[in-house]
Amino acid sequence: MTRAKAELALVANAAIWGATFVLVKEALGNISPALFLAVRFAVATVALLVLFRRVVRAPLPWKSLGAGALTGLFLYSGYLLQTLGLRLTTPPKSAFITGLSTVMVPLLAALVYQVRPQISEVLGILVATAGMGLMTLEGATGSIGRGDWLTFCCAIAFAAHIVTLGHFSEHMSFELLSVMQVGFAALAALLVFRWVETPRVEWRPTVVWAIMITGLLATALAFTVQAWAQSYTTSTRTALIYSLEPVFAWVTSYCITGESLSGRGAAGAALILSGVVLVEMKPFQSRYHPSK
Repeated sequence: MTRAKAELALVANAAIWGATFVLVKEALGNISPALFLAVRFAVATVALLVLFRRVVRAPLPWKSLGAGALTGLFLYSGYLLQTLGLRLTTPPKSAFITGLSTVMVPLLAALVYQVRPQISEVLGILVATAGMGLMTLEGATGSIGRGDWLTFCCAIAFAAHIVTLGHFSEHMSFELLSVMQVGFAALAALLVFRWVETPRVEWRPTVVWAIMITGLLATALAFTVQAWAQSYTTSTRTALIYSLEPVFAWVTSYCITGESLSGRGAAGAALILSGVVLVEMKPFQSRYHPSK
């Protein structure tokens, strides 16, 4: 039951991130991307410091600081590389390549922590990845440019974040881990945003709302939930659940803008859902699985 609740919480995270896509896209017309990320993570850090002030006031072990620095670095690197790559590639290719982090998570976990995924998890990931390809890739996609490589590095960073967060969530409180990772991500964002772009902003209501909603819900809340949930489920299952994000993004876009989904996209969404169901049903139960 605890694992089920944790995984339902991760589904809620995917829903939040998918639902905020339209809002962020609208806001980025009035604020530069790196500045938006810096303000978003700063707002999230302030909220978490207030919420978990008792935890932060206690003496912080060096290991906790190191865990926060590492997870925060991977987290912000993923967002930054995705933003830089999106300038040089198409949004569909960016969405698909970023989604490859789902495949990379079990590979990294097996390489670094020697955690072997179940057969059903591997099959579910492959099915969901095929679904992401159908949902996001259109037309000719054979060429690989600089933006694609940057986005590929972004997928590695996101996969590394999930794997390291899953590791450290077993050894420290989720409250402290949440504050540390978001705080270090905010610090990195504030230090580098002037180096990667010429900052610009027009303080319109869409920008303010986007910053507050993504800062409080899609960052402070979502990454706190993830830090808690990954102590009860595997990194591989977390990555697979997060493959639902483009499905929720389409649902939100349809509800707000009326944008319909093509037959190809609908088939992709069905494959993503099938991949998640495949893992939950466990038709190919392996003998060995991590204790989580």
